[in-house]
Amino acid sequence: MGTWGIFAQMSKALHIPDSQDRSATYSSMVRQWCALIDGEPNRMANLANVASGISMAFPWHWVGFYLVDEKRDELVLGPFQGPVACTRLFHGMGVCASAWDSMQPVIVDDIEAFPGHVACSALTVSELVLPLVVEQRVVAVLDIDSIVPANFSHVDVEGFKPLLEAIQNAWMSWE
Repeated sequence: MGTWGIFAQMSKALHIPDSQDRSATYSSMVRQWCALIDGEPNRMANLANVASGISMAFPWHWVGFYLVDEKRDELVLGPFQGPVACTRLFHGMGVCASAWDSMQPVIVDDIEAFPGHVACSALTVSELVLPLVVEQRVVAVLDIDSIVPANFSHVDVEGFKPLLEAIQNAWMSWE
């Protein structure tokens, strides 16, 4: 591939809609987020671009991935956007572990009311965690934190579904 081909791959730009309607933003962004991972075989590069792309589209406090470390049976910090985060999370402790253990999305309107919440940032007030399930096991979770109370809903869970499906479908082919 020539110099221009490499440059063209590096210059992907996202077009963020100017909308207060989250459903409309998801409709516009999902195709763009999926395009970020199309044809790229490196897992960390893909997760980094997805975290960045989500962070660009929504003004949330923290967006990132925790990856399942099967040898240690823990979640370990992966690519993210935001302030410094907890490096390892454990079963039964916190919102990420709840999504990992249940294999279901978890929406928390007030993290102070969540039993066993792990405070990685004192600024986080509400949280959304979406598990990535491949071959009937959680391989990672997408964790999103907000400084606004009750900032997440079923609209967000549904909005992320196509992106999560694209990641889950590509997961095993990534290096």
